[in-house]
Amino acid sequence: MFDDEKRQRAIEALGVLDTPPDERVDRVARLAQEMFGVPMVSVTLMDGDRQFRKAEIGLGGREAPRKDSFCDVTIRQEGTLVVEDAAADAAFAQNPFVMGDPHLRFYAGHPLQAPGGEQVGTLCIIDTEPRTLDERGRSLLRELALWVQAELTDADELDHATVVQRAMLPARTPTVPGYTLAAAAAPAGHLLGDVYDWQLLDGRLRVALADVMGKGAGPAIIASAVRASLRTAPERDLATAMGEIDRMLEDDIGGSNIFVTAVAADIDVATGAVEFVDAGHSLAFVLRAGGDWAPFHSTGLPLGMGFDETRTTSAAQLEPGDVFMVCSDGLLDILDPADPFRHVHDAIRSLGPDGAAREATRLAAERGAPDDVTVLVVRRDA
Repeated sequence: MFDDEKRQRAIEALGVLDTPPDERVDRVARLAQEMFGVPMVSVTLMDGDRQFRKAEIGLGGREAPRKDSFCDVTIRQEGTLVVEDAAADAAFAQNPFVMGDPHLRFYAGHPLQAPGGEQVGTLCIIDTEPRTLDERGRSLLRELALWVQAELTDADELDHATVVQRAMLPARTPTVPGYTLAAAAAPAGHLLGDVYDWQLLDGRLRVALADVMGKGAGPAIIASAVRASLRTAPERDLATAMGEIDRMLEDDIGGSNIFVTAVAADIDVATGAVEFVDAGHSLAFVLRAGGDWAPFHSTGLPLGMGFDETRTTSAAQLEPGDVFMVCSDGLLDILDPADPFRHVHDAIRSLGPDGAAREATRLAAERGAPDDVTVLVVRRDA
């Protein structure tokens, strides 16, 4: 039996009422119009006594009364509702949407379900002329409705996941006398598979960047776990901290063919001495005040590969005017392959650390980076 109170709770929990148009949902609506050749399409969600249209084509508005609506009939039944000629159908001939605007004659709608199975709306196609819909057409409409349903529920989950992930990135940049810090990250999709961090601890600045193989929710979860582990017991030396992350990943995701490249470094604020561990990343550098690049060479395999490697530290030095930079490999995808770091060099020199970090994310958006782009920059001021 249809439970309207349960439906209302479900649609409110979904969090999509009165939200702006969503290109992912609009795309399905446009596809439905093209496939069925109809003048009107709607992704309709029921809210109290009104219909809210998350997407609409040809209907001229995002709201309409729920009373007497064909979509309200659709959500109260199982499966697709098809009315081939409403004016000749005794159940609908006197309907105000048939007698008046939009003078509906043909209607086909399939219910949209909330994660709990409550039928909260429809994907419907409408025409002002009678028409038929064969079994293939019904199946196609059902598949498109399931696509919309996935977009609506995934969008809600992604919104929450994005909030959680944002909370796992540093909330603020530490103030370090004599140093300028900047970082920026741009996901290739909705969620970031890279993570960066920085902490000021007893006269040393600990910075880290990790890049999880792949994109999407799985790598994002692992990236957040890596950052959380680095923040646990910060008094540990770098080799111990990275070794424990290695074992954690092997215990938790061993055999999944997902691994993590990472760089973690401790910078002595007073002297500029750098101690670092590079786990297969090979994308950490010092840009010297004179303009030369000095790479931090990799000292080990990526994390989580299952070889029980003993992590060791290496040393470098930041002199006044030098810049330490570490990035994810997504940055390489959007730079000139013939001289990838010329742009980085020029950006750091002309824009400073903060401007260079912003320039990386600007390029990622402009050039459609196929992978996550993350940059962390630390300058020892002259």
